[in-house]
Amino acid sequence: MENRPLASLQTELDRATAQMEQNLPAEMVKMFEQSIQQVKASAGAAGLKAGAQAPDFSLTDQNDASMTLSELTANGPVVLLFYRGVWCPFCNIALRAYQQASALFAKAGAQLVAISPQTPTYSASMKANNELGFPLLSDPRNEVAARYHLVFELPEALRGNYQSLGISLDEYHGDSSWKLPVPATYVIDRENMIRLAHVEADYKQRLEPSHVLDLLASRNDW
Repeated sequence: MENRPLASLQTELDRATAQMEQNLPAEMVKMFEQSIQQVKASAGAAGLKAGAQAPDFSLTDQNDASMTLSELTANGPVVLLFYRGVWCPFCNIALRAYQQASALFAKAGAQLVAISPQTPTYSASMKANNELGFPLLSDPRNEVAARYHLVFELPEALRGNYQSLGISLDEYHGDSSWKLPVPATYVIDRENMIRLAHVEADYKQRLEPSHVLDLLASRNDW
């Protein structure tokens, strides 16, 4: 795997976008896009920036085992991926892309960790279906995501659309808040400082693993 060039994550995401636009009613797609623009305009979901101190946390993984950020960073950089959930095709594509590069992240001394508000049961299903080798942490009620300034509430007008697609966030999350994290990628060093922050309200756009690997390869003081 290490000798193969990494596939373009964005190319796969663009294919999924085209499929979504082909299969869903145009009015629904338009509402999704309007929601993205609303989130982009929300200062409360702008995310922490590079140079900020990463809030520490303890969360449980897909096996209900507790993991603490500061304990992970004590062993080297952590690549922290906030994602929406197992129901999101773009999140599945993104996490598979990072899994493809997992050997390269390990070689760089970095650990991959992903966080969503879904329950451990759904995280376990996502991990198995995508053959992911890194932990998927559950963030009840988006409490950690809120500390990273990533949370927004899904508008009432969109909830019916989601439910018509079989996506009931109250079931996936185990609560009735209908809140989601903005997809984000953070690189956090041993001192819990954020060295890279990529926050993008458009869930169809994600940071390429190669970009993160380039940063890890260039570090000389952390």
